Amino acid sequence: MSWRTVIISSTAKLDYQMGYLVIRKDDVTKIHLSEIETVMIESTSVSLTAALLCELTKKKIKVIFCDEKRNPSSELISYYGAHDTSLKVRNQIAWTDDIKKHVWTEIVVEKIRKQALHLQHWKCEEADLLYQYINEIEFGDVTNREGHAAKVYFNALFGMDFTRSAENVTNAALNYGYSLLLSTFNRCVVANGYITQLGLFHDNVFNQFNLACDLMEPFRPLVDLKVKKMAFPFFEKEEKHEMVSLLKEEVTIGNRNEYLTNAIKIYTRSVFDALNDNDVSQIKFYRTNEL
Repeated sequence: MSWRTVIISSTAKLDYQMGYLVIRKDDVTKIHLSEIETVMIESTSVSLTAALLCELTKKKIKVIFCDEKRNPSSELISYYGAHDTSLKVRNQIAWTDDIKKHVWTEIVVEKIRKQALHLQHWKCEEADLLYQYINEIEFGDVTNREGHAAKVYFNALFGMDFTRSAENVTNAALNYGYSLLLSTFNRCVVANGYITQLGLFHDNVFNQFNLACDLMEPFRPLVDLKVKKMAFPFFEKEEKHEMVSLLKEEVTIGNRNEYLTNAIKIYTRSVFDALNDNDVSQIKFYRTNEL
């Protein structure tokens, strides 16, 4: 079965009918829910029935809503992602600071390693400095090697004048890609029965997705790589569709080739196993030809 992302980008009415997503525009299109993994509502002029939203939630199909500028702004997440959610939440609350710091250290090391490999791909000599930062990482990354690496990495990748706070095409593309990753990780967290608010390192009381922000860190360089390769002159509808296609690219994880969306599921489950069993060796990271 081939799962797909359905992007609704113009005026349309969406409803549910006997197992099908029904798109009513000039023509009527029916797509069986078993073929859908993600529905992206790009336009605020799209209307949806409550019956459809309820069924999408039951099927654990991710729904991403975009704002008036067609940027991802929110998503539909089920309250209860697993039959034993109560047990999973108890386990999550019981994770010790020691295992959380241990897992976070592994995540930071892998993120910086992926950033270094990305710089090597473009023959940037700053990759050597990032490898040095990996050797300097202390338990829990108390000296913030992650932050130092990020500054070196982005300047090497996009130029010394580049900052992540600037309003430009590169940052628009990066933010869009990161939003897609965050949505995918939120879905995996909830599907596994955990709650997104309680993170490992991220602990912002105003952030509803602290845990997903932690888990997604090693995957950010995949977005960076695509943005660097595409070198978008502007970032509009077609460019956004190109970024969405990232979720269907293949990576290697557990000695198997998997679509990125499935690799995220495998990785996320492995992190939860590591946290529950107090064993970071269970974490499975992805590989690609470039990273």
